[in-house]
Amino acid sequence: MIGKEADSLQMHIVDRRLNPGGKSLVNRQRFLRRAKALVQQAVRDSLKDRSIKDLEQEGEVTIARDEVHEPTLRRGRSGGDRDYILPGNKDYLQGDEIERPPSGGEGAGGHQGEGEDEFRFVLSREEFLDMFLEDLELPDLARKKLTSGEAHGVRQAGFTTTGTPSALSIGRTMRNSMSRRIALKRPRGEDMRRIEDEIARLEGLTQDFGADHADEIARLREELERLERRRRLITYVDPIDLRYRRFEPTPKPISQAVMFCLMDVSGSMTEHMKDLAKRFYALLHLFLKRCYRHVEIVFIRHTDKAEEVDEETFFYSRETGGTLVSTALEKMLEVAKARYSPEDWNIYVAQASDGDNMPSDTGKTIALMTEAILPIAQYVAYLEVGREEDPMMGFGGPMMRASDLWRAYEQIGSPKGSDGSGKFVMRKVHHRREIYPVFRELFAKRGLSDQRKQKA
Repeated sequence: MIGKEADSLQMHIVDRRLNPGGKSLVNRQRFLRRAKALVQQAVRDSLKDRSIKDLEQEGEVTIARDEVHEPTLRRGRSGGDRDYILPGNKDYLQGDEIERPPSGGEGAGGHQGEGEDEFRFVLSREEFLDMFLEDLELPDLARKKLTSGEAHGVRQAGFTTTGTPSALSIGRTMRNSMSRRIALKRPRGEDMRRIEDEIARLEGLTQDFGADHADEIARLREELERLERRRRLITYVDPIDLRYRRFEPTPKPISQAVMFCLMDVSGSMTEHMKDLAKRFYALLHLFLKRCYRHVEIVFIRHTDKAEEVDEETFFYSRETGGTLVSTALEKMLEVAKARYSPEDWNIYVAQASDGDNMPSDTGKTIALMTEAILPIAQYVAYLEVGREEDPMMGFGGPMMRASDLWRAYEQIGSPKGSDGSGKFVMRKVHHRREIYPVFRELFAKRGLSDQRKQKA
């Protein structure tokens, strides 16, 4: 009876343990890897609506729900017994039959009312920046200078007799051991086995033929004992044989670079144009500070005269005036000559302007760019900002008139860098939604950039 009652008992185990620490983080990272392309596109789309101060802040991104395919586990439809728990049920008991809803009503296959078709996902600041800055780099960045004042690496510098077990050099230790054993004439195993074989042979002759080899056997046993004592005294590996790899700090060549940001703030630059230029430079500033340790940024504003300014003045000053582009190039060369030698620094230039310039200044601008800047620069990017109402090329509208500065720079062509790619590039933008695609095109990794061009 007791056995039958025990067979009918059912055991229910309720797990009330808390989720282990970090479990949500692992799931979050797994989701980001699976939906990486969608989240990256959402991050890029969200940039056009952000202010300059909020570019690097964490935020919420939205992706289409039907594009997120979550893995699910389903129970087979055939076979087995299935029990369901319906939350909120106050009308039915187990075994009751539920009538089918009328056709056309809610739950009959169609969905009435409003639903949620988008999936909102909050990214931390680190996650947002990682998605934003992936696959970007400074083109043609070379290692030109040795670091000083701090150790940036270690190198092996010979061997030492003391150290940690992980630094033990097996090869050098065994070489020392072999040299010591040869010098001290440590008995070899082959010599001792040969004596043992000779003793066994003589003992066999004595037993089989009655020969008297007692003296020879005694002499061989004495010699064998002597060799064994000597072998024990001269160890195979001695502490004096140990050698450890020695490491010492050493300077390493670094990719030291300077980025010159030249922005036109003349009277012809409208607030819309200045906003486009500042957004481009804000992205550039964030990219350089986040991804490179040894990159300095020089901010230069110009009207009919140019000056080096700090970050706050560069982005928020309201000074205006006439336009002379050559003054910005001259100021850049002056700063480079004083602080950034081309032998030690990778020099990059990012220039933003509406393209207006005094006709008398065009020749001087071309000469400075061609003869002075391009020979020492790794990469020069010119961004021309236009009015928002200007029609875009290639969409059936009238062709935009090329600006004076654009036509002047077109005469320069595109000299090649050390990696064979163009080191002088020009792009146009008219709306804030175009800033990020152009920025990625200018600073994408060269292999990825070439693949995108081939696909286009």
